[in-house]
Amino acid sequence: MTDAAATAGSSAAANAASAQPEHMAWDSRARRMVMLWLPLACFVLILLFPFYWMTVTAFKPDAELYDFRAHNPFWISSPTLNHIHKLLFETAYPKWLMTTMLVAVCSTFLSLLSSTLAAYAIQRLRFKGSQYVGLAIYLAYLVPPSIQFIPLAAMVHQLGLFDTPFALILTYPTFLIPFCTWLLIGYFKSIPYELEECALIDGATRLQILRQITLPLAVPGLISAGIFSFTLSWNEFIYALAFIQSSENKTVPVAILTELVTGDVYQWGALMAGSLLGSLPVAIFYSFFVDYYVSSMTGAVKE
Repeated sequence: MTDAAATAGSSAAANAASAQPEHMAWDSRARRMVMLWLPLACFVLILLFPFYWMTVTAFKPDAELYDFRAHNPFWISSPTLNHIHKLLFETAYPKWLMTTMLVAVCSTFLSLLSSTLAAYAIQRLRFKGSQYVGLAIYLAYLVPPSIQFIPLAAMVHQLGLFDTPFALILTYPTFLIPFCTWLLIGYFKSIPYELEECALIDGATRLQILRQITLPLAVPGLISAGIFSFTLSWNEFIYALAFIQSSENKTVPVAILTELVTGDVYQWGALMAGSLLGSLPVAIFYSFFVDYYVSSMTGAVKE
């Protein structure tokens, strides 16, 4: 009798011991679901829903677009390309897209060129007060564009650049260069200075060091600054609205709002189609360099 009780007790203890890891594993999975996957799913839903709604609206015919009682607002029963056809062939959207691309590429190039030279000088030349100069450049980025465009508008008129893409190409770097310079200063700081000292001993000039040593190591940082500059130039609204007046010279963010809205009538299909097509170049540009962008978050070369 005693042996049977001991056997039963040992088997019960073994079952309890085996059930405990299973219970702990279940608690771990439940905690991971609540703490990680549920917030991540909510974040992805909130982030991607505007793009889903934009896509649905762009391909939904007007009959479904304005009658939610008879048609599901979150789905398309009869997809159509009428809105995209109207946008591409009945408006100047291709011209707007090319103007936006020209302004974004040129502004990004000018900003990266100026920011690279400024960041290298501040971080590597080590002149007196360089840290304060870097801080002052970054503080310039904090000035709201709604304040800057007032004096810039006077300069644009005096230079005869009003209503031309050059007005945007020359004014966008005013808010792109400060942040890019601050970003590249931090990235150049992570590159060991001993590499440049060795090059200086071998007789290399500062320009050669910048071109052959520093810039190849700073490619992720340059790409990160380029993505930032291109995205802000592409989506900028205030300067493009203030400095461009003619319809053919407008950029996409301004044109789809001013040209596709007549009075109080909103052409929602064309508006969403224009927004969808206008967001694709930025998404494609980012997808090509996402690996470099992520690597720039961890620094350059470790000593």
